Amino acid sequence: MQFQLAYSGLHWGDIPFVLTGIWHTLLLTLLATFFGTVLGLLVGWLRHESVVARLALAPFVNVLRSIPLIIQFILVNSLFAMAGFGISPLFIGVIVLSLYMGMLTSELVRSGLQSVRPQLKKASRSLGLSYWQTLRHVSAPLALRTLFPGWIGTVIGLTKDTALVSVVGYIELLRASQILINRSNEALLVLAGTGLFYFAICYPISRYSRHLEKVMRHD
Repeated sequence: MQFQLAYSGLHWGDIPFVLTGIWHTLLLTLLATFFGTVLGLLVGWLRHESVVARLALAPFVNVLRSIPLIIQFILVNSLFAMAGFGISPLFIGVIVLSLYMGMLTSELVRSGLQSVRPQLKKASRSLGLSYWQTLRHVSAPLALRTLFPGWIGTVIGLTKDTALVSVVGYIELLRASQILINRSNEALLVLAGTGLFYFAICYPISRYSRHLEKVMRHD
């Protein structure tokens, strides 16, 4: 009788709560992937083309890649709080994850562009192509083949890293699962379902990326 009073168990009314956590996870992943990829493309291209940009941006890239994400979340949240801004946990999560994703993507972009042989660029310029035409039709497609697998791995890692945003009060799937576990004491069942969800998201992305890699190799 005491056990029943302490734990209410899982029930159908928990489904909307879990679905909200799933939606929050997907929303944060999509926003951070989009903004982080755009930022990474810009920073990676700048670091490849300009020595000044490479030296100026290197500290930011190294710092954001080296500091654990959970510390970054706490620091950014604290800075906004000290500045007197009432920022939502979603916004903080998007900022931190986008910057992190951007710095990782920038390194992939930079290494991808560096992998393009200089002879190919010179040949395209000798044929009358401008810098931007060479970048669009020669450098970018070849670099994409090199960086694409790494970018997919980064997206998959980002999906799982969204669980860390709970430290600033954002209720995504893992945090919602923890709340359910505390209330129902059904840790095994809840965590199994949570793990299956992450698998259902990450595995199809991985499989489809392999298909795209094969397509790009045969183009």
